[in-house]
Amino acid sequence: MSDPRFSHSLDDLQQMSADVLQLAAAAGATAAEAEISMGIGQNVSVRLDEVETIEYNRDKGISVTVYFGKRRGHANTSDLSVQALKDTVAAACSIARYTAHDEFCGLADPALLAQDIPDLDLYHPWDISVDEAILLARRCEGAALAADSRINNSEGASVSTYGGLFSYANSNGFNNGYFTSRHSVSCSVIAEQGDSMQRDYWYTSARAAADLESAELVGRKAGERTARRLGAQRLKTAQVPVLFEASIASGLLSHFVSAVSGGNLYRKSSFLLDSLGQQVFAPQIVISERPHLLRGLASAPFDNEGVATQSRDLVVDGILQGYMLSSYSARKLGMTTTGNAGGNHNLILKSGDQNFEALLRTMGTGLLVTELLGHGINPVTGDYSRGAAGFWVENGQIQYPVEEITIAGNLKDMFREVVAVGSDILVQGSRQTGSILIERMTVAGE
Repeated sequence: MSDPRFSHSLDDLQQMSADVLQLAAAAGATAAEAEISMGIGQNVSVRLDEVETIEYNRDKGISVTVYFGKRRGHANTSDLSVQALKDTVAAACSIARYTAHDEFCGLADPALLAQDIPDLDLYHPWDISVDEAILLARRCEGAALAADSRINNSEGASVSTYGGLFSYANSNGFNNGYFTSRHSVSCSVIAEQGDSMQRDYWYTSARAAADLESAELVGRKAGERTARRLGAQRLKTAQVPVLFEASIASGLLSHFVSAVSGGNLYRKSSFLLDSLGQQVFAPQIVISERPHLLRGLASAPFDNEGVATQSRDLVVDGILQGYMLSSYSARKLGMTTTGNAGGNHNLILKSGDQNFEALLRTMGTGLLVTELLGHGINPVTGDYSRGAAGFWVENGQIQYPVEEITIAGNLKDMFREVVAVGSDILVQGSRQTGSILIERMTVAGE
């Protein structure tokens, strides 16, 4: 497959990879792998109706890894010329000869490599001109500024497009790749009332431009989210239920992914160490990985080692069923790779039947969190403490906005105390979830 937007076709990249593997073998390497990526993109942003930035990017690079027995060498370059490829292979081989023996390094098991490469509908280039993108960004920002009379400033609106081409090959016979695309529209504005000044934002992201929310809707959401935060108050310190809005609830899944990732497990820097087969979430929780969703933002037919990706359930009835492993981390743990070299693929937290309003009613009195600040997470113990902003809720109704507070707990307890997951699923990245209600956390304020 080829696309005139790119200087090379997929066939070209596969041939380059094959040449690199031959060069490595000729240099005495017992095994080798090559990863080539290319990307083209455009970003346009406006602020207060004036064009602020117009950016084009065009990137390419190859990463070469060679093995001399159990010694590994790695080198990369952004130059894809024949001489540069030769020099990069030579550099990787030179490094390998001086590195320490590592019994766990090496290519993925040949039996696990992808044989059939499904078409996951991941490539939808967006042929939008700069003038059209400027108009779209202006419409987005205009909708945000018009959402409320108290919105008097803007951090801007942007329209971004991206197309990529990825190819991976190794000396076990794997050589394949695919095209991807990802586009987005975003906006951030500022509102003021008396001594109170607030900002908020909204964005939409998708493989195809047709799947994006409209520019006007993105702007309106950004404006409404900003205005509703005016007049924020402090809270007194208390232990109360906490509802994480869907837009930030995916962060809790991120902490879970980190805790079950092979690198943290073999380094013993995970609060879920030795938790396989154990109850780690509330009994109703099911977390699935679905790498073959059509147009999925984290879909992939194979991982960064060529291992075939597969749908699976990581958590069933709150019980941890599996980890996220690359070949290296799997060998360190005495296990088998799960096809997660490079990260997770469309992690989905199964939702319940309650919408957002129903979750508020279920919570009764407590804190709705819409923004998190800082990075106060201890990956070893699971201790969790972050600055937050949101809304105070009483009798299932939002009462007033709050700010300058801290929410604290322990992720092990928080996961086990998930009361409900909302049906308001938000798809903005690799992790999909509705709003998440936690039974109790410490809210520190005045």
